[in-house]
Amino acid sequence: MSQRVLLSSKEIHIILHRLACQLLENHLDFSDTVLIGIQPRGVFLAERLAKILKEEYGVESIKLGSLDITFYRDDFRRGDKILEANKTKIDFLVENKKVVFIDDVLYTGRSIRAALTAIQSFGRPQEIELLTLIDRRFSRHLPIQPNYRGRQVDAINNEKVKVMWKENDGKDVIYLVNK
Repeated sequence: MSQRVLLSSKEIHIILHRLACQLLENHLDFSDTVLIGIQPRGVFLAERLAKILKEEYGVESIKLGSLDITFYRDDFRRGDKILEANKTKIDFLVENKKVVFIDDVLYTGRSIRAALTAIQSFGRPQEIELLTLIDRRFSRHLPIQPNYRGRQVDAINNEKVKVMWKENDGKDVIYLVNK
């Protein structure tokens, strides 16, 4: 198994600031917008973006939540592995709000499809957008595209994108791993 660095810590930092600026451009004060990180790995990205928006761009009130999609996935009963649910934390209304789903890697689109189903339990959003750090564009099984993307990657199916976050893994780096 070999791996090469796809994005360094500095490149991730630059991309996060660009994504924060794009969100700011489209949502201004975030009064009608909520950010929802998709569990497990999208939460790190969502928290980082919320922090940048607050500390560096002065956005005072950002509603940030996390959504577990484990039992909404279409493959949830297909494997031998026992799935463990993560925590959903949405302590605000999504009814008539602009929801921005945030996930680290967009691969087949199945996680986003599950998130679209799961969010309906919390109300009916006015609009839903998708922000992803890495878009594996040639691997889609469903017609789902991000509104905001950090980097597009042309990875073939035996390659995996591995995102590491300082908060969880000790460093910020993204690898392309050849299995």
